[in-house]
Amino acid sequence: VQLQASGGGLVQAGGSLRLSCAASGRPFGIYGMGWFRQAPGKEREFVAAVSWGTYRTTYADSVKGRFTISRDSAKNTVYLQMNSLKPEDTAVYYCAARQTFKGDWDTPHDYAYWGQGTQVTVSS
Repeated sequence: VQLQASGGGLVQAGGSLRLSCAASGRPFGIYGMGWFRQAPGKEREFVAAVSWGTYRTTYADSVKGRFTISRDSAKNTVYLQMNSLKPEDTAVYYCAARQTFKGDWDTPHDYAYWGQGTQVTVSS
């Protein structure tokens, strides 16, 4: 399974961006996908996740009410709509896919596949 993320860029504070991540190869058995981000000098942190079957969504507290994760299971694609962006949202954003419902959805451990990352920069 290969994940291709796109949609990053430079935006002013208060602006919006939409990230996309498409799964290709043999994306069978994907039970959900998520977004993580990593700022320079910091650990990778959870942003949001969505389950494929039940469409259950989970968000980090820092993005609740501003970010929305969605998915198109027919296209094996997940999206992250980011509104009201803040300078502290600046990071490389990674999409990831998991093949199990079990485990924690907000840690990288149970995600089997990762995209290459896309840079999001929010200027003040």
